[in-house]
Order: sequence, then C-alpha cells, then structure tokens
Amino acid sequence: MRVTQEQMRENRRRILAAASRLYREKGFDAVGVAEVMKAAGLTHGGFYGHFESKEDLMAQAIAHATTELSGRDDDVGGFLAAYLSPAHRNDAANGCPMAALAADVRHRPPAARAAMTAGIRAQIDRLTRALPDSVTTERRRDAIGTYAAMIGALILARAVEDPALSDEILGETRAWVNPDP
Repeated sequence: MRVTQEQMRENRRRILAAASRLYREKGFDAVGVAEVMKAAGLTHGGFYGHFESKEDLMAQAIAHATTELSGRDDDVGGFLAAYLSPAHRNDAANGCPMAALAADVRHRPPAARAAMTAGIRAQIDRLTRALPDSVTTERRRDAIGTYAAMIGALILARAVEDPALSDEILGETRAWVNPDP
C-alpha cells in the first residue's frame, strides 16, 4: 500500500515529536532509532525514508523541539512562572530542550549544534522583544542573562536530590530575575 505525501509528513512529524520527547527525557545516547520509531507508532524499517542517520534525526528533533517553544506566550512574567516551576522541572520530556540537552549537544555533530544554536538564538531574540518597555538599555544583555539564569536554575533544580532545595532554587531565581512580578 502506497503512503500519501500527507501521511509521510504526518509520520515525520510523529517521529520528530517522539524523538524530541525521548531525547529530553533520557538523553541522546540512551535512545535508539527503534525506540523512537516504536514511540511514534511506526516500524523501524521506515526510518531511513525520513532521515539520513541518527545524527540527522538528532539535529531535526532539536529544531522541532525549539520550534515548539516559539509559539508559546511572550508574556515574560507568565513565561518565567511556567519555566521556573516544579511542573516544568518534573517534566523534562516535554520541557525546555536547551536545559535538557545543552550539556550533551557539545559532543554531537555540527548539525545538532547548529540546531541548538538556532534555537538558543531564537529564544534570546524572543525574550529581548518580550522584556518590559522599562528595560530601555542593554535589552539583549538582559535577555541573555535572564535566559542563562533560567536554564541554569532549571538544570540545578533537576540535579539536586533535596526537594526543598530544588524548589528554593526555582523560587529564588524567579524572584531574582523578575523582582517586580
């Protein structure tokens, strides 16, 4: 049975969604092509009809995950509250790909690093535009500092085994980044 172009696009979207979710949850090395295809509800054999290699899938899954972020609310206060929350901390599979994958992507092929770079650049630009009008000088610097603090706080909050400290890291960073909510 022949697959339509529309079905091919849908299958590709499902593969990218499954891969980006699994990579964020488990890391690149812990996820094989067979697991991605199974999670997408497809057979392993169809993989190479969509991607050249696992490395190609990694790069495109990063791009897919970072594109998902671009459609979210541009309200800085709401973004901070959602990003620096226990719910986001506890849901790495559906959370920020930068916090989940940035440390590992430096060991990946250039295409994966380029996809991460494009995603980070887009988020910095988005945050620069979304900063309150009261920030009139050094908007980009403030956006980069805010974004770096947010990602760092999320990584640290996920790394510690003490729930109270984890919550404190999120809460204090949220208060530091946005002192006048």
